[in-house]
Amino acid sequence: MRGLCDPFGIARGWELKTATAETLNGETPPFEVIVAEHGPLISRIAMSYEADPALREDLTQQILLAVWQALPTYRRDASLRTFIARIAQNRAISFVARQVRLPPLAEMPERVESDAPSPEERAIDASERRRLLDATRRLPLPQRQVIILVLEGFSYSEIADMLEIAPNALALRLSRAKAALKKMLEPAS
Repeated sequence: MRGLCDPFGIARGWELKTATAETLNGETPPFEVIVAEHGPLISRIAMSYEADPALREDLTQQILLAVWQALPTYRRDASLRTFIARIAQNRAISFVARQVRLPPLAEMPERVESDAPSPEERAIDASERRRLLDATRRLPLPQRQVIILVLEGFSYSEIADMLEIAPNALALRLSRAKAALKKMLEPAS
């Protein structure tokens, strides 16, 4: 089974260099290299918006298609990672908005896997991840966008540019998102 970072198994022959594979002699790298390098980012963004594994896979494929279609418009005024994350965020929002309008299907239990070595550690880690993911999904959209991008490691200036908001508005959203997550994740007393 191929991972989401290389769903087609075609980037094996490329020598990947994190963040430096962004350009090869000033050109955008081949799509296969982009998928191999930025696939985990796309997967995490999709996971933060969609709980159902089958729908999440559909969303991931739609994001990959949108990235592929948008690559010719990439102007290099931001990093390729930022460009891809912006597309992923926008596609995820429109995907979820469409899903809300559809009648609900049978619910399937969510299963989050972990790389922890022992079964007990895996169970604890999966429970914590599930709680954080569920809490993140309950945040209002503006707060969810900010917290997801912060967790992905984007700088505040990149996030402000991506979301087209002022740095002060970003700080306020982030503060509110952290407070809301903290409240949701506190153990009941």
